[in-house]
Amino acid sequence: MSQDRLYLDIATWSQVASAVFFVAALVYIWLRWLQPMVLAAQERSNRQIAEAERHRGEAEAALVALREEIAGAQRDAELIRGRAGTFAEHERQAALAQAADAGERALRNARAELDRARAAARQRLRLELANKALAIARSDAERRIDARANAQLVDSFLATLERTRS
Repeated sequence: MSQDRLYLDIATWSQVASAVFFVAALVYIWLRWLQPMVLAAQERSNRQIAEAERHRGEAEAALVALREEIAGAQRDAELIRGRAGTFAEHERQAALAQAADAGERALRNARAELDRARAAARQRLRLELANKALAIARSDAERRIDARANAQLVDSFLATLERTRS
């Protein structure tokens, strides 16, 4: 072997050794600093993904709960509408019955008032007729009865009173 060949072999092995040391240094740097950083970043990313999935699950559960609440509220609203319609019909019927009762009561009161007014009118008519008859009788009696006939009537009346007294 010649000396040139020896130098060439040394240079080759020197490059191989430096490449091995370089690769070993890269592996050491990778294992010592880069891999823990990558693993930590991956762990953070996994935690963020898990947190996002948990939030998504909570949001989906909240969405389902809200949809159920909305459906319940819609059912309640339908029930309230139904009850309101029934209540309104009941109130209408009650108002109609109350109005009919009030109308009949007013009619009965009017009939009673009419009967009272008729009775009062009859009474006034009787009194008026009696007063007119009395006035006519007085004027006729004054024309027919003179002092002598009046004295006879008074004496006759007094005699009747004395007989009933004794």
